[in-house]
Amino acid sequence: MFSEIKQILENGHLEFEHPWILWMVLTPLLVVFIKPLRYRAESLYAPFFDHVLELKNEIPQKGVQIANRNVVALLLLVLIWICLILAAASPQLVGEPEKQIKTARNFLINVDISLSMETSDWVNEEGQRATRWEAVKQLMEEFIKRRKGDRMGLILFGSQAYLQTPFTDDLEVVEALLGESEVGMAGAKTAIGNSIGKAVELFDQDSIQKKVMVLITDGADSGSELKPIQAARLAATDSIVIYTIGIGTSGAQIYELDEYTLSEIARVTKGQYFKASDRERLEEVYNELDQLEPIEYENKDYIPKRLLFYYPLVIALLAALGFHLLIGVGYSLRLVFNR
Repeated sequence: MFSEIKQILENGHLEFEHPWILWMVLTPLLVVFIKPLRYRAESLYAPFFDHVLELKNEIPQKGVQIANRNVVALLLLVLIWICLILAAASPQLVGEPEKQIKTARNFLINVDISLSMETSDWVNEEGQRATRWEAVKQLMEEFIKRRKGDRMGLILFGSQAYLQTPFTDDLEVVEALLGESEVGMAGAKTAIGNSIGKAVELFDQDSIQKKVMVLITDGADSGSELKPIQAARLAATDSIVIYTIGIGTSGAQIYELDEYTLSEIARVTKGQYFKASDRERLEEVYNELDQLEPIEYENKDYIPKRLLFYYPLVIALLAALGFHLLIGVGYSLRLVFNR
C-alpha cells in the first residue's frame, strides 16, 4: 500500500477538498483547558483510622486518585483521530490537465466478404499463405485499435449488405464482431452500391457532421439495386467522405477489380482510392488513412483526480483494532495477576 502511495505522490500533487476540516485535529487539545470533574463519593468510617496513620507516621490529606495512563493506547487514539480527520478532509491526487480525445466523427468500415475474398494469394507475418479476408481482418483489427476517439460502425456486404454493428465508441465490440465474421456470410456476389446505400441510411440516423467511410472490396459491383456511383453521389449530399480500397494482386486474376468505379466513388465524395496489392501495401494504406483522417484532440478543463480517503480510513481501522486488542490484553493480565 505504501509503495502505491509513493507512486501516486510522484505522479501528481496532493490536495484536500475540504481543507478547513483539518483544523479539527486540534480539538483534543481542549481537554488541557478543561478542569477535571470532582465529586464526592461514599466511604467507610473506620474508628481506627487515626491509629493506623500514627503507626505509619503519615499525615491525612484531601485529594483525588488518578488512574495511570497507557501511553501506547493514548498514541493509538491520537492516530485514529488524525486519520479520521484526514479522511473527512477528502484527500485527493490531482494530476496535470490532460488533452481529451474529442469524439468528432463517425468512422464506418464497409467490408466485402463475398466468396472471392477467400482467395489465398496473400502472405501473413509468419510467411504462410493466407486468404485476402484473413489479411484484411487482421490489419483492420490493428487499425480499429488506433481509432480511439471515433465512433465506429461495421457493415459487411456480399450479395446483400448487412449492418454488423451500429456506431459505437466501444471499439472492442467492433473488433470482436469483425473477428467473428466469415467469408460468404452475406452471399457470393459483390453488391457495392447496396452497401453504400446501407451506409447512407446509417449515417442519416446520426447528427455528427464528420462522416467517414472505408470501403474495402476485391471485385466489381454485381447485383446491386443501386449503382455504386449513384450511391456515392447520394452519400456526397450527406457530406460522407468515402475512402475506397481495392484488394488485388499482380498477374492473371479470376475476378475483375473495377478500379474506375472505386476511383469515382472516392472522387465524388472527396475521398481517395487506394490499391492494395499485398499485405504490406494494405498496411501502408491504413497508415495513410491515419494521416488523412488523424485523431482530433481538444484541450479541455479536465483535471484527473483520484480520491485517497480510504488510505487514512484503513489506517484508522487497523489502529482501532490494535487499541481494542491492547485494552483486552491489559484487562486479561490484570485479572491474572490480581488473583
